[in-house]
Amino acid sequence: MREIDVNTISKAVSKLAMESNYLIPDDVRKRIEDMYEIEESPVGRAILEQILKNQDISAEENMPLCQDTGFAVVYVEIGQDVHLTGGDIKDAIGAGVAEGYTNGYLRKSILTDPLKREPNSGDNTPPVIWMDIVPGDKIKIKFAPKGGGSENMSRIQMLRPSDGVEGFKKFVVDAVISAGGNPCPPVVVGVGVGGTFDKCAWLSKKALLRNIGERNNDPYYAKLETELLAEINKSGIGPMGLGGNTTALEVFIEQYPLHIATFPVAVNLNCHAARHKEIII
Repeated sequence: MREIDVNTISKAVSKLAMESNYLIPDDVRKRIEDMYEIEESPVGRAILEQILKNQDISAEENMPLCQDTGFAVVYVEIGQDVHLTGGDIKDAIGAGVAEGYTNGYLRKSILTDPLKREPNSGDNTPPVIWMDIVPGDKIKIKFAPKGGGSENMSRIQMLRPSDGVEGFKKFVVDAVISAGGNPCPPVVVGVGVGGTFDKCAWLSKKALLRNIGERNNDPYYAKLETELLAEINKSGIGPMGLGGNTTALEVFIEQYPLHIATFPVAVNLNCHAARHKEIII
């Protein structure tokens, strides 16, 4: 049994909060560079060029890629051979978020009451935390700041089983097209299918943690991902919604078994920053 003090987790989360907001993932950067080379719209190319310059400035100056530094969404995989000491892990994660957003001068966007719309928590807590128990004696933490603009474009629908795969594809493509320029394209499209209403939405967001080019393990779903990406990029929405053939950087599908009478599908979008970062303790 390996002991890990929760203060170690707090420090790791604080670091992830800052770095995920300052540094674009390498895979995302490479895909934007590749799309710049094949973008047909002069306006689209100019926007992609500005996005790349913004990424350079952010990394050099340790400044946020975007003024919306997001809701802190934290995925934690805890090895079953780990014994946590020093306090509650959820409190430790919250403390790390508060420290990272305060010391990193990141915008605090969390209102503590959804209907009263007040007050602001002042430190971007509480985070949304998802935990899973896995084999081993390590802890993996994935930190994903989720901006409000892209989150607002989320869609979930209980389709009819008779809608089939064509109905599934139409829902996904229509969700991206209806979002237009609001989620700051080029976007990364996370799709969840199957499970229950809540599981499906969770799958769509978790899909966004995959690296660009990382296909679904099932060849059937891997083919659907590439088909949907091509279809979305034919829409003409383009970078920032101003036209072009670079509307999406990637499409990821996560699937789960479902009840015979149901067909839930969810779409969750990331903006072109596609922020996420992980650490293994």
